[in-house]
Amino acid sequence: MSFNCGIVGLPNVGKSTLHNALTATQAAQAANFPFCTIEPNVGRVAVPDERLEKIAKFAGSQKVVPAQLEFVDIAGLVKGASKGEGLGNQFLSNIRETDAIIHVLRCFENDDITHVDGSVDPIRDADTIETELMLADLESLEKQIVNLQKKARGNDKDAQAMLDLAEKIKGVLEDGKPARTVEIDPKDADEARAFKLLQLLTSKPILYVCNVNEDEAATGNELTKKVQDMADAQGAQVVVICAAIEEEIAQLDTREEKMEYLESMGLTEPGLDKIIRAGFKLLGLQTYFTCGPKEARAWTIRIGAKGPEAAGAIHSDFEKGFIKAEVIAYDDYVVGGEQAAKDSGKMRQEGKEYVVVDGDVILFRFNV
Repeated sequence: MSFNCGIVGLPNVGKSTLHNALTATQAAQAANFPFCTIEPNVGRVAVPDERLEKIAKFAGSQKVVPAQLEFVDIAGLVKGASKGEGLGNQFLSNIRETDAIIHVLRCFENDDITHVDGSVDPIRDADTIETELMLADLESLEKQIVNLQKKARGNDKDAQAMLDLAEKIKGVLEDGKPARTVEIDPKDADEARAFKLLQLLTSKPILYVCNVNEDEAATGNELTKKVQDMADAQGAQVVVICAAIEEEIAQLDTREEKMEYLESMGLTEPGLDKIIRAGFKLLGLQTYFTCGPKEARAWTIRIGAKGPEAAGAIHSDFEKGFIKAEVIAYDDYVVGGEQAAKDSGKMRQEGKEYVVVDGDVILFRFNV
């Protein structure tokens, strides 16, 4: 099961530098000119989770395999992208394929790095991209509505339901609000499915990443405060980082070197860890663990997943032949490991309706 976040923003805001740090490579060319990223660069990164190491220690695991999240570095967008300006069409196509948006905003002054609009204003920049995405969504909806109207005239009930939803969203977009602000009944599986099938760019959850100068990485600045106010009004999250610092940290070999460098900057952890965890939360994901002498592994599932679906993250046969799950809560496992949990009655037998809890240590029983 693969989940990904698209890194977007105007040219020269630090997207590729951030991506380089995220993947600890120089795969994405970082340069001081627009559109230095032409093809979307994809990198998979480990989700930081100190629980996994503790579980591995108790299980005596030879190998540790963390959960992973995929990040896609997408070409910089400019005003008019919805009409094909710059690399607009390519940008919109690339972002449509991602599950969530990480919007990098420039919150630093530097005369040596040009801004496509000539001045630094993260709120304006955020509005530029959001507007282009909404315009693209409106164009997409108008085409879909025409097709849905034809089907609805033929008494296609599903088409009528999707048409009603499309017209509702179109009204919201015309009011200058993104599709993600439309209230979808979480108990209505059909409406949720229809919403997803419309494939709207502004329906994706968003995380704002404020890129600041080195001396502001720990405290932020007046620009990041404005972004925080904007995000609060939207119910979105914000992470403040210095992409240049993150790229430096990514090149260091040992954890000790990285922590020493962070401390010299007044930081307690890499900003990338914050982004990865926020991206995980943004996608509505959680982790469960499996462990044994060979390996301890973190598995990614959606929040609310039941036992069989969680088993399917390992292999589809586990889901098809699911019998039961032997579950130990993380807090119970790290008291003394599996045997201690069994001896104290902390291992539970759970069936198909069990909703997996973040941190569960699970052994699946199945039959194919």
